[in-house]
Amino acid sequence: MTDPGIAMVAEPGKAAPRGTAPDLFDKFQPLIDQREALLSTGLTDPFNLVMERVESPTVAICNGKRTILLGTYNYMGQTFDPQVLAAGHKALDEYGAGTTGSRVLNGTYQGHRECEEALKRFYDMDHAMVFSTGYQANLGIISTVAGKDDYVILDIDSHASIYDGCALGNAQIVAFRHNDVEALEKRLKRLPAEAGKLVVLEGVYSMLGDTAPLKEMVAISKAHGAMVLVDEAHSMGFIGPNGRGVAEEQGVLDDVDFVIGTFSKSVGTVGGFCVSNHPKFEILRLVCRPYVFTASLPPSVVATAATSIDLLRGAADKRAHLWANSRRLHGGLKDLGFTLGTETPQSAIIAVIMPDLERGAAMWEALLQEGLYVNLARPPATPAGMTLLRCSLCALHSEEQVGEILGMFEAAGKRVGVI
Repeated sequence: MTDPGIAMVAEPGKAAPRGTAPDLFDKFQPLIDQREALLSTGLTDPFNLVMERVESPTVAICNGKRTILLGTYNYMGQTFDPQVLAAGHKALDEYGAGTTGSRVLNGTYQGHRECEEALKRFYDMDHAMVFSTGYQANLGIISTVAGKDDYVILDIDSHASIYDGCALGNAQIVAFRHNDVEALEKRLKRLPAEAGKLVVLEGVYSMLGDTAPLKEMVAISKAHGAMVLVDEAHSMGFIGPNGRGVAEEQGVLDDVDFVIGTFSKSVGTVGGFCVSNHPKFEILRLVCRPYVFTASLPPSVVATAATSIDLLRGAADKRAHLWANSRRLHGGLKDLGFTLGTETPQSAIIAVIMPDLERGAAMWEALLQEGLYVNLARPPATPAGMTLLRCSLCALHSEEQVGEILGMFEAAGKRVGVI
């Protein structure tokens, strides 16, 4: 029997198959051409900007210039909090730089348990599982809970990690139109009543910064026998009375089976998690492949995360200031004549829609020259083929900085001809 690993290798003395094998990079050629065309104009690479020094959650040195950060997802400004940094230094000194192991082997330290306890306190839930990234949290939970004979019903604008979780678990994907309650209900009605069903939603969608109608969607999902997972990556920390996200704000947190989140946004470090009240939840630690087969987070990271999560429980004033920043920036950009992703501010994300990729890239460069960093987002990551500049506010942006930002947008927009 031929070894399948060498089946395509020519036998000694025999000619190799005719023809030239395609370069596996050929499928990327349109994107390569587009990137080279943009960079040939002298544009700074918007997807490879180097921050030479980070001075605070809101200011860095980029290209040797003081730059206001408006594209970092550092919503609550926890990255430089003295208590957070002290916890990280202490864990680094006491436990070393890394665990060198999986959570189910030698990779669970006391700090991992303390971080999970902090999450349970924050969400007031029975179970918490910490992953090495937020991407892996979605990948792991979705692929483990929903298998090949199950259905995952998801918003068509869902994050890549959600789609990848469906693919890893080989579940049947049923997509519905973005934030369309009626479309969700129609999809659920068509599925077999006896089939396993998981509805996956996001509290805040990261491209346009709009929130989901979770109250209606969770009720419909439950009425059709589906479990519900809500990704609160972009709402944890500042939406809801206690910062627990859109599900809390809309009064349906107790009806949600799984909440997924990340430490790389409001928490200010790196990692991911899932919290749940499901009585069988703990078995996931033995069957969730992205949890079982990945090295755990370093002790210093989980220490900073646990400290930051506890601090977020008492961050009502910061939440209020962040909302004030969001309302002011949204209103100011609208008054200047920019087209925005939402009619009203719904989160800390404000999307400024550009006419096309070329002018979007030019506007991004003009803002960087003014001293402002935002995200340039392009298809296929964006919905409906949009090019947009994504702004993510921080609770530590001062009133003066928001005023500076509006001035920079006005100057850059007029120079590029967007307004």
